[in-house]
Amino acid sequence: MKKLLKRIMPDPRTILESRHLSVFGKRIHDANLWHLNRRSASGAVAVGFFVAYMPPFAHMLVAAALAIALRVNLPVTVAAVWLNNPLTLAPISYSAYAVGSLVMGVRPKGFDLDFWIDPHNWLGVLTPFLIGSLVCALLCAALGYFGVQALWRWTLRREIARRRQRYQQMRAQALAAALVSAPVVSTPSSSRQT
Repeated sequence: MKKLLKRIMPDPRTILESRHLSVFGKRIHDANLWHLNRRSASGAVAVGFFVAYMPPFAHMLVAAALAIALRVNLPVTVAAVWLNNPLTLAPISYSAYAVGSLVMGVRPKGFDLDFWIDPHNWLGVLTPFLIGSLVCALLCAALGYFGVQALWRWTLRREIARRRQRYQQMRAQALAAALVSAPVVSTPSSSRQT
């Protein structure tokens, strides 16, 4: 898991030199923002998924600020925000609206283009959309957090099992080599044993 994330993540020095992140000052140099462990990765995915479901407004900046405040891995947080991208914006927004409508007990409108283009209808859609965004953000953040925790533990168990198997094979080979090189005739090691 660590090897995969290290290949995907950019070098921290290039990120630290970015002029866009100078807004955060010295807090950006906190080592916890760049370490990759189970806690920081799962927290970063949770923060990123939470921000991705929020209404589209400066997602990456908000995610970076939350990652710095919560001291979770910054590159993973910013990468997780890209769950919401230009291709997924419409389905995520509509699903948030539909969930919000269900929570409020209102029947959600179908995807009729004339209805959604008309600005007069937007105010009636805004409340279910915001409530649905919050519900979906919390649910998605929880799923992301526990999903990364489970994936990390599964990967760790698999690696431990591989190491154990490799160690047992090495022990068996060493034992076989010792048996092959051992003398067949047993001779006393000293004159006292005769």
